[in-house]
Amino acid sequence: IELAGIKLKDNKDKSGKEAKALFFLGDRQATDIAKMAAEADEDGKGKLMLDKKDLQRVLNDNVAIDIALFGRMVADDPSLNEDASSQVAHAISTHAVQTEFDYFTAADDLSPEDNAGAGMIGNVEYNSSTLYRYANIALHEFLHQLKDKESMINAVKLFVEAFAKSLPTGKVNTFANQTLPGILVVNLREDRPVSLVSAFETPVKSEDGYIAGSIKKLSDEMDNVQKFVEKPVKTLYLAINNVNISDGEGTDSLNELLTKLGEEINQYQFN
Repeated sequence: IELAGIKLKDNKDKSGKEAKALFFLGDRQATDIAKMAAEADEDGKGKLMLDKKDLQRVLNDNVAIDIALFGRMVADDPSLNEDASSQVAHAISTHAVQTEFDYFTAADDLSPEDNAGAGMIGNVEYNSSTLYRYANIALHEFLHQLKDKESMINAVKLFVEAFAKSLPTGKVNTFANQTLPGILVVNLREDRPVSLVSAFETPVKSEDGYIAGSIKKLSDEMDNVQKFVEKPVKTLYLAINNVNISDGEGTDSLNELLTKLGEEINQYQFN
């Protein structure tokens, strides 16, 4: 790695070296680098005779899916940078939220009898809200990185599934935030990605909950943004209730949505 231009430093126990900053590489890249090192000759001083350009070529080829999606920055040598083909926004609530506080104490069963205090005491802030979550993938760039359409389609389907089902795991045992989406909307566009977060500049007000009102605002905003951008080539959605997204094709399950998404991408001719 050092011969490829990545600066190293002694690790804490002085038993070897480590990168000065995080450096990401895929399994195949690591295997290819190890193979090159095993087959390389040594100079008279015990240093491997490897060409920097050959090493960097390996580190830029066969990009792992996660590196292709989320990118890689190498300050030591920008030629090893990998532009991310996806963008993921912070989740925001679609309505006004009031922070609440969970007051907790922990007792020490083995504390001295003259110690009447708690072993731990504190507050945890939390709230409960209906969230708008947004992400996009530049499919043309993703295909260019992976160089295989089938692999790209499978990766996109896994990304959408993970995005729909996954939630942060911090404090998960405290709050059991095992929730699922009220609606999942996938837009395939030819011009540019579009976040619909502007739908919630005016917060949703609750009548019988926030989900129905949030979906209505989301659907209306999809129509509004078409004043500035082209209509999606295809809109697929999956909702827990009987809702209608204009010009969209509803599906009955996540598997059905992912299957149709894969079919739409597969038949599209990328430049």
